[in-house]
Amino acid sequence: MILINILSDGFFAAIAAIGFGAISDPPMRAFKSIALLAAIGHACRFCLMNYAGIDIATASLISALVIGFGSLWLGGKIYCPMTVIYIPALLPMIPGKFAYNTVFAQIMFLQNMNEPVLKAKYMEMFFSNGMVAITVIFLLAIGATIPMFIFHRKAFSLTRHKN
Repeated sequence: MILINILSDGFFAAIAAIGFGAISDPPMRAFKSIALLAAIGHACRFCLMNYAGIDIATASLISALVIGFGSLWLGGKIYCPMTVIYIPALLPMIPGKFAYNTVFAQIMFLQNMNEPVLKAKYMEMFFSNGMVAITVIFLLAIGATIPMFIFHRKAFSLTRHKN
């Protein structure tokens, strides 16, 4: 059952990443890499959060590092820039539930300006969900770009054929 949960998590992340990739019109050869990295990255985060007890922010950072290093390696194999591969692969890991709850809390806060108890509740909800969403998105970006800075020569020569 655990294996099925991990595989289904990765499978649905791969499908979402293919959809996100199609929007940015990458070369056809990049879709397999995008799907593979999204599946591995999302399944990694799923395992870290559910079986290792790691929080969503740290798990997202580690998974983004996996995707970043994977895009560096796979980008060299298919002659494709890292960003073309890792951006669509990262998008399924955006914490949509927390972002939605942030906006919901803001709207409810504004609708309950005359009720101090509800106003305080929605303000707390706004800040807690907003903090999680912003932190996770920031760490996804940092984790995916660290390999580009560590291996900057390799990262900028991925589209060059080796002579």
